[in-house]
Amino acid sequence: MAELDTSGGGKKGGGKVRSKKASTRVDLTAMVDLAFLLITFFILTTTLQKPKAMDLTMPDKDDNHNQLPVPETRTMTVLLGKNNKVEWYMGLPTKPLTAPTVTGFGKTGIRESLFEKGKEVMARSGKEMIVLIKPSDKSTYSDMVSMMDELNIVGNQQRAIVDISPMEVDLLKRDNIY
Repeated sequence: MAELDTSGGGKKGGGKVRSKKASTRVDLTAMVDLAFLLITFFILTTTLQKPKAMDLTMPDKDDNHNQLPVPETRTMTVLLGKNNKVEWYMGLPTKPLTAPTVTGFGKTGIRESLFEKGKEVMARSGKEMIVLIKPSDKSTYSDMVSMMDELNIVGNQQRAIVDISPMEVDLLKRDNIY
């Protein structure tokens, strides 16, 4: 039983003679019970941060009959390298429409390029730009999530995650991000 002793201990000996006070005892059992009830209540009613999942729709592997050729002028390829670096180009790897450019993530990195090229493609063709994301062996899962976040920020809905080709790996090696 929890209790609080408030007896008037103090000096022994000399001084005035006083009447002896009875010690007061405060029973704290109810307060301890209430504290545990409150702790239990808040633990059970608190909602923890829920994990957030990113929606990603992928076509069936056997669904090859609906594929249409896509003009290279609408396609941006983003290669994910090491050290949070990306390399991007427009068009085909054999004859890119823009020179491959190495950049990072963020407002002045790939986001700016996605935004500018997306506006150019929309003005030229009236359709949204298609972004091909090609992670390398040296890129991390965090790089892939960052790239998907950048695409969500600029509002791009047409994207695909594809395997990187040996020619593109050589491109990353040439620019020291593989």
